[in-house]
Amino acid sequence: MALSLQNAERHAERILDALRRGEPSVATNDLVTRSWGRCVHDYRLHPDRPHEPTVVARSALQERRVRIGDVIECARHEMSTLFEQLADAEAAVVLTDTDGVIVHMVAAPAFAAEVAPLGLRAGVVWSETAAGTNGMGTCLASASPVAVQREDHFFTQFTQLTCSAVPVFDPSGELAAVLDVTSRSTLMQQHLLVLLGMTARMIENRLIDQRFPLAHPLHFHSRPEFVYTLHEGKLAVAEDGRIVAANRSALFQLGVQSVDDIRSRCIDDVFQTSLGELLQRSASSSFHPVVTFRANASNRFFAVARRPASDSAAASKAMPFSLPLAEMPMGAVSTLMSGRSSVRPAAARPASPAVVATFKDARLAAHLQTARRVIARGTPVLLCGETGSGKEVFARAIHDGSPHAVGAFVAINCASLPESLIESELFGYRAGAFTGAQRTGRRGKILQADGGTLFLDEIGDMPLELQARLLRVLDEREVTPLGGEETHAVDFQLLSASHRHLPTLVREGRFREDLYYRLAGIELELPAMRDRSDKRELIRSVLVSEAGTEASINGEAEQLLMCHPWPGNVRQLRHVLRSAAALADGAPIGPEHLPSLTVSVLAAPSGAPSGARSVIDADGASGHSGEPSSAPPVDLKLNPIQANERLLLMQLLEQHRWNLSNVAKALDVSRNTLYRKLRKLHIDISHP
Repeated sequence: MALSLQNAERHAERILDALRRGEPSVATNDLVTRSWGRCVHDYRLHPDRPHEPTVVARSALQERRVRIGDVIECARHEMSTLFEQLADAEAAVVLTDTDGVIVHMVAAPAFAAEVAPLGLRAGVVWSETAAGTNGMGTCLASASPVAVQREDHFFTQFTQLTCSAVPVFDPSGELAAVLDVTSRSTLMQQHLLVLLGMTARMIENRLIDQRFPLAHPLHFHSRPEFVYTLHEGKLAVAEDGRIVAANRSALFQLGVQSVDDIRSRCIDDVFQTSLGELLQRSASSSFHPVVTFRANASNRFFAVARRPASDSAAASKAMPFSLPLAEMPMGAVSTLMSGRSSVRPAAARPASPAVVATFKDARLAAHLQTARRVIARGTPVLLCGETGSGKEVFARAIHDGSPHAVGAFVAINCASLPESLIESELFGYRAGAFTGAQRTGRRGKILQADGGTLFLDEIGDMPLELQARLLRVLDEREVTPLGGEETHAVDFQLLSASHRHLPTLVREGRFREDLYYRLAGIELELPAMRDRSDKRELIRSVLVSEAGTEASINGEAEQLLMCHPWPGNVRQLRHVLRSAAALADGAPIGPEHLPSLTVSVLAAPSGAPSGARSVIDADGASGHSGEPSSAPPVDLKLNPIQANERLLLMQLLEQHRWNLSNVAKALDVSRNTLYRKLRKLHIDISHP
């Protein structure tokens, strides 16, 4: 208690000293310092005095929820998506009304219970007047994004928390709510503010559609590839051509300060076209963006107008956009989003069996839906997970369900190429750029991905000097091949993956922080195979892909496959089933066709508990330390399982003509592990 009191006094003195000096503390910013000043001078609060949460009555909370019901409805799904994206068990995504009252919150139950006494729960007031400097209240007071780290909070009891908050505006440009993430973790605040800003824009765009269902949505941008993304300008236009609402990007691109400056103006006062003409041109172009110009100016824009979603007759003609973007038929999305003048058949490539199986795991299915939604809005996706967990397969599934599905899926493994080749692989080179270059030059992977998807696997292994150049390409969307001067504009959607923890690499100075922010528009963790709920379906679908539809597995073998820990994940599964199908030669696969699994399960010494299971690591060494000696007692008798294992090994040795290297490869173990197993099972390795 004495320590807590001392900390409170020290915290209070820091705040009061900053206010006396009239300048921000070294550890904080001017926005927070001004908030401290309001708390002390305007609200008469003191930082080290205990603060009790201000709670509104349940009936009053319900009235507030009804009052901004459409905002909550538009925010609910986006908040859940953001919470999933953060993957932080000690974080809460919070929505407040304009009085700072929490009206909706998404958090893990354990964390919600822990922070409830602090007031982080529905119905509690977090305005500055009630809770001092904090993310939600200070965002309300300043009407701007704010990050309030632990010691930035005014009241001492909140210094265990970090808060980041952004305002949410309604279609009239008025502040409608505040979206906040509060956590006990030390999150990268700048990155979090970017994610919050993107989520707020999604909510605002949904709110325009919600409040103006009879209006014509008009999407525009100065660059065609940004139409239908979070960066687009969006207007709601009445039947008579009057503008009734606009999002913030529209105001910025049109150079106006507020919605009042543009509301009630006719569309032909803003662009050199009428609503009717733009609707006709949009339909004729299959809803590809068409060129228009700013009225009385030379500013060029690319725009699409469509009929109101509530107009069922018109909606059938413009069907692709009568649904939320994430729910559109894939071919329609691909055509509309590709930016090409020709219409391609609305048929996506059939997914492979392994891809179909991923849909059966609830987490992967949710991740896939999330990834498809955000990538359709121009947000890059970063996939994380263990080696062999199927990141490239998952990336292909995202591509196949994306607006760029008609384009190429171009994958490059940054870990498998020598450093000297990565740059030429990515950016290409002109003829004669260096010794050994092809005479005709070479198009790089980025140019090959134009109109499609670029997948950068194991991005954490990219050299630092190339990271800077990649960042520039991602920002400018232009590529200059090695040895050349001509730049090429590119349009692709970006997927990247790594089994390494990129924030750790950032902290160690081995990965650029700005590139990490650019890649991780949304970050998704793919579960290891041992943690997947669809393991049985996955095993069967991989078997079909490796051995055909006639292949089958008996119950005992399937149980072996289900119980195996799969340190190599799906990649290891493919190798095991491929070998098993070859050994079975058309017969149902049984345990005798899975020798590598038998070896790993039985690799524990005979004295190990019956329930113990060892895992063979990448070098084939057993996870147990009690390896059998090289010369086991001659009177050691084999149990039935060992006898069966010995028989299987003998069959494999005969099949491979006693070539131990080939046998070890077939078993997916090292030669040393194979030698130990042969000695343990009394198989003479000097056999001719």
